[in-house]
Amino acid sequence: MSSNAKGDRRERELVNRLDEAGFAVMRAPASGAATERDLPDVLAGDGEQFYAVEAKSSSGRPIYLDAEEVESLIYFARNFGAKARVGARFDREDWAFFHPADLHTTDSGNKRVKKERALADGEDIPALAGESEQTRLAGDGVSEPETPTDGVRGVLTAVEQGTMSVDEAAEIL
Repeated sequence: MSSNAKGDRRERELVNRLDEAGFAVMRAPASGAATERDLPDVLAGDGEQFYAVEAKSSSGRPIYLDAEEVESLIYFARNFGAKARVGARFDREDWAFFHPADLHTTDSGNKRVKKERALADGEDIPALAGESEQTRLAGDGVSEPETPTDGVRGVLTAVEQGTMSVDEAAEIL
């Protein structure tokens, strides 16, 4: 199966899972390289929470997002009135969601999420829907270094840099 076909299948799976969780949801078929416009892979809302999701999947290797892709997601989400999220799905694991500012930034300015980080720190679909307070296991020694949004200073830095909205920061704080 080509990586595009696998990605399309994973996006459809995500749409179905979000629908089952009570979201009105749609997949943007012209996202990515198919258009010049800044479009996320999936849009979802339940009347209270609205998300613009860039969906990525991997067999187990780290998932990378280039800086422009992340900027496009944040730009669209802010203009649309949604929360920007990166959805990461590793084979034989469930979806894990992150605000882009919570992902590890590489030396080249791109973003990365490792499987261990997704399992330890990612938000699940019920948590997105506000159905559960998700509890993650404490670090097991393989988590990534601290991210810029660790603590109050990090949240404020993310707002200043434009990677997090004031409303998202208020929700975290």
